[in-house]
Amino acid sequence: MRVKICGITNYDDAIQAIEAGADALGFVFYRESPRYITPSDAKKIMDRLPPFIGRVGLFVNEGIDTIDTISNYCDLTASQIHFEVDEEALDMLGGRALPVIRAKEPKDILQYPNRYRLVDVYCEGYGGSGKRLNLEWFNGIDCSKIILAGGLTAENLHELKKYNFYGVDVSSGVERIKGRKDHGKVIKFIKNAKSL
Repeated sequence: MRVKICGITNYDDAIQAIEAGADALGFVFYRESPRYITPSDAKKIMDRLPPFIGRVGLFVNEGIDTIDTISNYCDLTASQIHFEVDEEALDMLGGRALPVIRAKEPKDILQYPNRYRLVDVYCEGYGGSGKRLNLEWFNGIDCSKIILAGGLTAENLHELKKYNFYGVDVSSGVERIKGRKDHGKVIKFIKNAKSL
């Protein structure tokens, strides 16, 4: 299973997540978040990363041009779109676009069935709430293009085994404080995810 460690704000957290086996790192370009990082600071971190590591930007209520500009500037491998967006807008962003479904009810997870997408629990804020989705919603669903987020910890990952998710995304579940990772939790989380 692929693992993304989100809410990276510094190089030490980034490199330690990679050394622990992370497939991708997430950078929050949403000013209201306690995990916000400027594109220039994110680029400084990304420029020092080894090759073949996914670099994902998280965007909330931004225009296509802004997302495209920051994506190109930082050389992102994916742009995580945390707001309502139609297929046409996703197509304009190309293969880098990763829509996020903030699920309130079971039918929500059926959106964008032909795309890789991230599914998180709905909350008033955007991401990093630590709240969990009801896994029963995924019974009988093809989860092979779904990246699951929301309330995941090293201790509850075993519950995902039967669903065959493409990957998992964690932020608050591996933090010491908001915006700073607990390296022990990161190591344990990635180890447990990779054993599924």
